[in-house]
Parts: sequence; C-alpha cells; structure tokens
Amino acid sequence: MAVCYNNLWKLLIDKNMNKTELKEAAGISFNVMARMGKNETISFESIEKICAALQCNIGDIIEIVQDNHEEASPKTFTTIELFAGAGGLALGIEKAGFETLGLIEFDKDASDTLKCNRPNWRVINDDIANISCLDLKEYFGLAEGELDLLSGGAPCQSFSYAGKRLGLEDARGTLFYHYAKFLEQLQPKMFLFENVRGLLTHDRGRTYKTITDIFESTGYTIQKKVLNAWDYGVAQKRERLITIGIRNDLKDKVVFEFPAPHKYKPVLRDVLLDCPKSEGASYSEYKRKIFELVPPGGYWRDIPEDIAKEYMKSCWNMEGGRTGILRRLSLDEPSLTVLTSPSQKQTDRCHPLEARPFTIRENARCQSFPDDWQFCGSVGQQYKQVGNAVPVNLAYEIAVKIREALESL
Repeated sequence: MAVCYNNLWKLLIDKNMNKTELKEAAGISFNVMARMGKNETISFESIEKICAALQCNIGDIIEIVQDNHEEASPKTFTTIELFAGAGGLALGIEKAGFETLGLIEFDKDASDTLKCNRPNWRVINDDIANISCLDLKEYFGLAEGELDLLSGGAPCQSFSYAGKRLGLEDARGTLFYHYAKFLEQLQPKMFLFENVRGLLTHDRGRTYKTITDIFESTGYTIQKKVLNAWDYGVAQKRERLITIGIRNDLKDKVVFEFPAPHKYKPVLRDVLLDCPKSEGASYSEYKRKIFELVPPGGYWRDIPEDIAKEYMKSCWNMEGGRTGILRRLSLDEPSLTVLTSPSQKQTDRCHPLEARPFTIRENARCQSFPDDWQFCGSVGQQYKQVGNAVPVNLAYEIAVKIREALESL
C-alpha cells in the first residue's frame, strides 16, 4: 500500500492556494512539500498542521492506494537553480521531469516572470551572496547529497592568478564563487553549468581552467561540450558551453552522454508565421525606409552604396565584413543569436517580412519559449529577459540526458 496526496492538490485548487502558501500557512518545510510531491510518507505532526491550516480532515488530503510497482509513476528528481533569469533553463529542466525546489534570481522583473508563470515554485528574489553564506541544507530542507541536480550559469569574471592552482576562496568576489559554495554545501548528485562559448578562451583559457579546477576540488568529475541550440529544435544559431559534473562517489554508476543533434534543424518559417501578436520596438522612419531596401537574407552591401555609406558613417571605414549592420533575416534561415536589445546598429536582426525588429513574442519563439509563458516588466526588460535566457528546447534535451543518467542509481 502507498500514500497519495491528490486529494490535497485538488483541495488547494478549490481554495485558490498554491503550495508555497500552504507551506507558510501550515508551518511545514519545503522538504515535507517535496516528499508529498513524490507521494512519500510524512510525519503525523505535519499532517495535523496541514489539516489545521486548511480546516479539513485527514481523509480530505491523503488516501491510501494500492502500490502497483508495474504502474508506478516515474521517479521524481529534484533541482535547484541559481541565476535563474526568466526561466528558460528551469522550464526545460521541468519539462524533462524534474521538481524545482528553489530558484534564485536577483533581478526583480525576472523573478516576477518566474512567479507569474509558476506560482508553485519557490522563487527567491535576492542577491545570491545573501543566500550562499547560509546553512543551505537547513534553508532548503535537504540532507547533504540528497539534491539530484544543481543548475545555472553564473556570469564569470577573471580571477587572480597568484598561485599555480587556485581553490574556492580564490574565487571570492565572483558570482561563480556562490555557485561553487552551493556545490560544496549541498553536494548534489550532478550539476549543470551553462555559459557562453567564449568562456573557453577567456583570458587564454585560464578562467575556465580555474572554474573546472574548483569544480573538481568540491568533489566532481567534469564533462564539457559546446552545443548549438539550432541542433536541438531551436530556430536560432546560439552556441553555449555546457559543463556537466558528476559527484565522484557516483562516477562509476552514473554515465552521462550529451544529446545527439536532431536531423531536422528548424528555420524562422517554422516559428514566425503563426506567432501571436505582442509588444515590440520599432525603427525610426529613416531606418525603416532603409530596411525596406534590404532583401530578406541581405545586409548593407545589398543596397545602394551612397545610402549605405550615409547610414553607416564611421562604420563604413571599419575592417571586417560588418555583416550585422542592416542585417535582414530570411524565413529560410534560423535566427542569429537573440540579443537583449532589439535594435543595435552593428547587430540588427530585421524581420524577414516587415521592416521592423522582432517583437518580444517572436524573440521568445526563437528561444523556444511556449506562447503562454508571460514576461514581466517594461518592454525593454522583457527583451532583456528573453535575450539572456537559455533556449527551452536546448535545456530540455540536456536535462533528459541528465535524467537518464540519474535513473541508473
């Protein structure tokens, strides 16, 4: 026989409450909430607190069901995410079957986006430096080594290279330091650390070398690979450096393989033609008229030289192809990397069919966000959140492989 809390979740819906509100009203821990989410037994004291908070009987929240191993629900794996942004990475990981125990994000608008779309998530809108110094096991209600996955991508800065091999304390003052502190305290079974491809060569590779050295010093075996989102169901060329860690005591039991590229690589025609209307930036009348001269798939070289020269001004004499200037995309190609601002002179991404930048919703499509994922804040803040996100489909493909690796335990 086994316990089931479906009655409780239905009761919460009837009372228009979410799980976080229940936790606060009943005075129970997130660990208790996580156990109920996995249909595991909890203490009678916790059950009494829930009944008191909801003014109901035990039978209204819990039932005993036949434990049929052949039809048992898939195992739930847990994750905590740092530097969560607008939720692209977290959404992909959730889609792969992980239960999100907490997300930390400093930006208020991005935190509001997470709360708006997932009111049951524990979203912590705070400076990570205020969290990493706490007793994280107590804060999240976890035993050391219990968490399945730590995810996130800290913006990385250079380190001081006074010694030959740097340790965790040498990273103090960087955002990466706080990611490493979570690893050190919680000792998750695996971690996912994503960043820009340029981190591999930053400061002649020494920055990434220091990061991986610290990962290893906290007890992990490292795998890394640069993945292009276009290979994984995303209509966008976007390369990300993916670093996967497996805790050393599990490295002989857990085998992780990076996802294989898809055979079909989507283009803008697949995502733009039925995109919902939304807010977006616009060009000045002057710039709009110039873009009307640029054919889909073209750029400044495809318009009269005198007009291009006047528009480009000092950029005209720069070296290099300058292919980002007056760049208009084609429906038969993927988007270039979605940026945080919709209209910059040297990184234009004009819509294929209209002389305007992509809207927020169109950029979100290029990042493989679902249409019902809403973004909070000003138009500029929404563009920023979308541009900074990890493409959802890429996150999903990686998380599926992480889940497969964990299922061997």
